[in-house]
Amino acid sequence: MEDSLSLKDYIKSYIDFPKKGIFFRDILPILEEPKVFQNLIKNMSTKSFFKDCDCIIAIDARGFIFGTAIALSLQKPLLLARKPGKLPGELTEKSYNLEYGTNSLSIQKEALLKYNNFVIVDDLLATGGTVRCVQEILKELNKKVIGLSVVVELKELQGSKFFSFPVSSEISF
Repeated sequence: MEDSLSLKDYIKSYIDFPKKGIFFRDILPILEEPKVFQNLIKNMSTKSFFKDCDCIIAIDARGFIFGTAIALSLQKPLLLARKPGKLPGELTEKSYNLEYGTNSLSIQKEALLKYNNFVIVDDLLATGGTVRCVQEILKELNKKVIGLSVVVELKELQGSKFFSFPVSSEISF
């Protein structure tokens, strides 16, 4: 990694992916640079809301990469919000809208019962639909989201305006 490069320099952009009209920001090149990835996790892990959380929830699929590394770094429990058909056991599930379609997320209900205060981790915040989905799942069980940590936030889509908890992004477009 060259010292003159910023974290933004490791984000690739693709026009019309996964469908026409979407400008996709790809964070995967960060993973090709271990020092860059290490520094990113170190920076993300310093956010104050992590100190007060009982557990981290990472969102399928790229959120798993960052959530796992942060949970390991901070020695915090990690739960996964998965897409349909990926988790066994009794689940709590919600549907949500994406910029380019719909989907749903599930979390294992038994695992959720152990914790009260959560930080959500994902790779990118766009319209906020995915995070709102996780927040609604937690709210139905009287659980609380105390923060959101993402690598990239697409400010023009104003996803963070829906949240009363702090949102931390390392890069904004």
